[in-house]
Amino acid sequence: MTALPPGWTRKDPVVICLGLTAMDHVWMVESLPHQAGKTRAGDYGSGGGGMAATAAVAVSQLGGQARFWGRAGKDAAGLVMRRELALEGVDAEHLRLFPHARSSVSCVLVDPAGERLIVNFRGADLPDEADWLPLDQVAGAGAVLADPRWVEGAATVFAAARKAGVPTVLDADVAEATVFEKLLPLTDHAIFSEQALHAFAGSGNGLERVAEYGCAVSAVTRGGDGVDWIENGNHHHRPAFPVEAVDTNGAGDVFHGAWAMAVAAGADTGSAAEFASAAAALKCTRRNGRAGIPDFTETLELWRPTG
Repeated sequence: MTALPPGWTRKDPVVICLGLTAMDHVWMVESLPHQAGKTRAGDYGSGGGGMAATAAVAVSQLGGQARFWGRAGKDAAGLVMRRELALEGVDAEHLRLFPHARSSVSCVLVDPAGERLIVNFRGADLPDEADWLPLDQVAGAGAVLADPRWVEGAATVFAAARKAGVPTVLDADVAEATVFEKLLPLTDHAIFSEQALHAFAGSGNGLERVAEYGCAVSAVTRGGDGVDWIENGNHHHRPAFPVEAVDTNGAGDVFHGAWAMAVAAGADTGSAAEFASAAAALKCTRRNGRAGIPDFTETLELWRPTG
């Protein structure tokens, strides 16, 4: 990592990311289908995906130390995903592969404007128990990020982080209300997608409802309209960086990973929001999922240009 931005106090911050790892099969299509039929793809690729796993790759690419904790089947997809994470510089020692379980797999369609349609199989026969997680490592992290796909694991690691005084970041994608009711009281930074916030809190004052659970920061990402958040009762907005998007797949995961890394580095919320917005914007200008994640220098140049 090059020179730190103002207010950042730690180089090479450690971020533990817990949750979903999925094998993504991505097709580039002329338009997203609206009805049954056949659609021709202009290109195709496959590789590891999933919210927390891609966030971990983003932390690694951006110069932090990423550790991924999660579950997958001991099948072809699980073996490939663990190998890919290691190749991306992520510590995947605690990605446990369970015999007789099935890994999560996604079909992703991407149109020329970068918009996507995702069909996800979340896996099968993956045990909920989290008693094997190495919770003694939590105190050494700068931040812990989790998505809502393994609720017991997220609650366990968030509780350990709260006890150790380590900030927690929730990638609040669409999930049942009971999931958020369990995780939000343990969350310091709750970052919802717009769709997830509407589903959980309805229209109107959704962020205020999230803040009622005790979250220090309650935020919602709005794609090209930027990010809004409440902190200490005050409302804030960060516009999106104007870029020409060609592939939004994984941009939200990159945003969450970059936010968590900035928090782990000691950044304040405004700085974290700007850094995350820059990283996600750059990802949108590049195709091929994780291959499009920017590094720290590129992200800093968009955020704080020196020229």
